[in-house]
Amino acid sequence: MKISIIGTGYVGSVSAACFAELGHEVICVDIDKSKIDMINAGIPPIYEEGLPELLEKHAGKRLSATSDYELAIMNSDVSFICVGTPSDSEGNIDLGIVRAASASLGDSLRKKKGYHVIVVKSTVVPETTEKIVLPIIEKHSGKHPGEFGIAMNPEFLREGKAVHDFMHPDKIVIGSLDKKSGDIVASLYNGLKCEVTRTNPRTAEMIKYVNNAFLATKISFSNEVGNICKLLGIDTYEVMSAVGKDFRIGPYFLNSGAGFGGSCFPKDVKALIGKAKEIGYEPRLLKSVIAINEGQPARMVLLLKNKLGSLEGKNIAVLGLAFKNDTDDIRESRSIPVIKELLDEGARVSAYDPMANENMKKLFSGIGYYSSAADALSGAEACLIMTEWDEFKSLNKEFDAMENRLVIDGRHILVKPGKDIEYVGLCW
Repeated sequence: MKISIIGTGYVGSVSAACFAELGHEVICVDIDKSKIDMINAGIPPIYEEGLPELLEKHAGKRLSATSDYELAIMNSDVSFICVGTPSDSEGNIDLGIVRAASASLGDSLRKKKGYHVIVVKSTVVPETTEKIVLPIIEKHSGKHPGEFGIAMNPEFLREGKAVHDFMHPDKIVIGSLDKKSGDIVASLYNGLKCEVTRTNPRTAEMIKYVNNAFLATKISFSNEVGNICKLLGIDTYEVMSAVGKDFRIGPYFLNSGAGFGGSCFPKDVKALIGKAKEIGYEPRLLKSVIAINEGQPARMVLLLKNKLGSLEGKNIAVLGLAFKNDTDDIRESRSIPVIKELLDEGARVSAYDPMANENMKKLFSGIGYYSSAADALSGAEACLIMTEWDEFKSLNKEFDAMENRLVIDGRHILVKPGKDIEYVGLCW
């Protein structure tokens, strides 16, 4: 089938490449010319494991990119909206880019004959597809449902493992207003071994938010327990290892530490809180999830100050800048509030991340960035570990170059800290 993908971020780029791998013809649409040129050259606009190989394989064959909406719509049967849905100043979802994409799709759809399906893949709060996207498309196309199809098909992709997750999904959820459009969207995933859940658009939208909110809740619950265990002298990892053996709970997302970040969990939980308030419900549990998460980075700095006293003029190494390992994405990284507080306290920061140095420079240009953990640690009076990169697990002799061998681990990652190192866990 012929597919057009609107937006070439994490979701759009990965979806385009993977749909091409499944045998479909795919046209990407973006207003950023540099992204268009990269995709047409087979170069990924973002870092994602497995994506370079797929783009190189399909660019110029099954996969192309353009800025021309009309060209894309006229040469496809299904269009996916994969644009960003950032948070506004209040933490609520900002649908400005979704609205603009819907209007452009509608304008192009006006000129097209035949049935065309519009699919929202962007993460949007319940009722968005039916009450915002659909009316905009109707207005700009002059058409009504039946003349075109509309559906909601949320993504469940982990950054760093998105290609694998697309090709080996736990679930595929399709919410449609009519059976025909839902059947067409479902057919796009033929070849993947996964049950397809069919429902209506607002339920599909809610499934995505509840999925992310529940995972975020498990993390904040584990951090709350970890904070209590720390005060009691109990190893929370030992506790959670046993708890996770209960089949009703499972072992995943129970690791206590510096908290969650990224483009999904913080934004999505806040958006669900905003939607709940909009309909007159006070989501106390979800608000606590965010409050606990936002407090974890400050606990890192508090532990540091308890050990060193004033941080004025002290050189502090921060290892890990990406919000998680295997990505260069720093959105909502727990390193950001930590670095900000360190600078506010007058500390000098030496930072290192295997992939995210350049991205963090856009936020903090006045700190030191190094090409290795050893270089960042040289002369440091303390080290904060913020991201669970594999290379940090085996750090040992690198700490010898520190002025004071104090290591505060926010991710429970060091395997053998060493006898001469003062090793402090955030929650254990």
